[in-house]
Amino acid sequence: MPDLSLDLVLLLVSAAFAAGFVDAIAGGGGLITVPALMLAGLPPAQALATNKVQGVFGAAAAAISYARRGLVDPRRQLGAAVVAFVAGLAGALLVGWIPAQALRYALPLVLIGMALFFALKPGLDDTDRKSRMTVPAFTATAVPAIAFYDGFLGPGTGSFFMLGFVMLAGYGVLRATAHTKLLNFASNLGGLAAFAAVGKPLWLLGAIMALAQVAGALLGARLAMRVGARLIKPLLVATSALLALRLIWQML
Repeated sequence: MPDLSLDLVLLLVSAAFAAGFVDAIAGGGGLITVPALMLAGLPPAQALATNKVQGVFGAAAAAISYARRGLVDPRRQLGAAVVAFVAGLAGALLVGWIPAQALRYALPLVLIGMALFFALKPGLDDTDRKSRMTVPAFTATAVPAIAFYDGFLGPGTGSFFMLGFVMLAGYGVLRATAHTKLLNFASNLGGLAAFAAVGKPLWLLGAIMALAQVAGALLGARLAMRVGARLIKPLLVATSALLALRLIWQML
C-alpha cells in the first residue's frame, strides 16, 4: 500500500461507509468511492480495481441482510449470479478492446431518464406488478447486459439492475432492491477477478475500506427494509442525477 496519511485513510474509510449505505439502498456507491480513491492519488485502473475489492464485501453484506429477512431466496438466484459473474469478468477483460467513449456520452442521458422515471411515474411502491418478462428471459438478457457493463465501466450498476427488476420483472421497489444485491456481488466479483491481474488492486486498503463498506451496507439495508419505497425512490433519484452530473462534468 502506498504511503497514505492517517487522515487520508480515514477519509477513504468514511467514503466507503457512505458508499455501502447508499449502495445497499439505491446503488451508485462507486459514485463516492472511485473519486475518493483517485483523489488519494491512485491511477484510474488501480482505483477501479481497489473499489471492486471493497465493493464485493458491501454487496455481499447487503445480500445477506435482505435474504435473512426473507425478501430474496439466494438459491433461486444462483443461475443468474453465475451469468452475472461471467459477464462481469468478460466486461472487465474487454475494457481495452471496446471503445467506451460513446457509452460515456450516452450514460448521463440514461441516468437522467432513470431519475425522471422513478421521480414521476405514479404507483411505484413496494407492491409487485405483472411481469413483462419471464425469469429465464430476464436472466438471459438483462442480467448479462448489466453485469457486462459493471465489469466494463461500472457506475450505477445497482440502479440499472433495480430498474430492470421493476420494469421487466414487475417487482416492487423493496423486493427489486433485495434481488439486485446478489447479482451486483457476482458481477463485482467477476470484475475483480479480471482487475486483479490488470489493475493490481491495493488489497490492504481495499480490505480496510471493506470493513466500513460492510457496516454502511448493513445499516442501509436495515433502513431500507424498515422504510421501503419511501426511502429507496428519492435516494435512487438523487444518486442517478448526481452520477449523471458527475459524468457530464468529466466530459466537459
